[in-house]
Amino acid sequence: MATVAQLLNFLYPPQCAACGASLGLNASTRVCAACLARVEPLPAPLCVICGGPVESAAGGEERCSRCIAVPPRFRRARSIARYRASAEDDPASLPALLRRHKYGLDQAVGRALAEYLGATLPFSRDDLDLVTPVPLHRRRLWWRGFNQAALLAGEVARRLGLPLDIACLVRIRATNPQTYRHHDERLRNVHRAFAAPYPSRVAGKCVLLVDDVMTTGATVEECARTLLDAGARAVDVFTLARVV
Repeated sequence: MATVAQLLNFLYPPQCAACGASLGLNASTRVCAACLARVEPLPAPLCVICGGPVESAAGGEERCSRCIAVPPRFRRARSIARYRASAEDDPASLPALLRRHKYGLDQAVGRALAEYLGATLPFSRDDLDLVTPVPLHRRRLWWRGFNQAALLAGEVARRLGLPLDIACLVRIRATNPQTYRHHDERLRNVHRAFAAPYPSRVAGKCVLLVDDVMTTGATVEECARTLLDAGARAVDVFTLARVV
């Protein structure tokens, strides 16, 4: 006897959210194996702090030149995949799917993006207390209808078995788009753009901050500063993709 899922798949044949290929009646995923296999990992060696590529592997604990010159406020940052802007032209690529989710107002893509997280996450719940997303300003949230970082953070929290808190960090100032700005301009753009309205919810806790894409790290750096100033013990950063 066919299951409810099989019946729904028969009535509405599932297709890969990335490339559109048929997934079959028994499909329980939103992305085909071929598209998942196309994900490009970050090139090693990686900085032990920010998780970005290190210019040279000199042995020991590699750190990138930026983290050596100006150590970030967050404890460590990790990403799953490399984000190439040139890949946005390929509709089946992860960057294209991320842009469709964020700018195409397609909330259903969130479930598909969660499958790119893989079997294991680069964090353990052992030294973390809660998960929170990079917040949107209320005007942007009203326009988009959802926060893509919050959808991803919900899946990360579920996998780690940690509480999700979407209110411990808020964006109090609308900022201009960060695209095409260099790191210093991005930092100025988001300076004092966030607040932790309930300090007791983060005081003494290790917080995992989640976003979809990390570019220069300016946004997560300001978020980390805000959480630490509110009393958080440490802030780690997780993004699905990173621009390098």
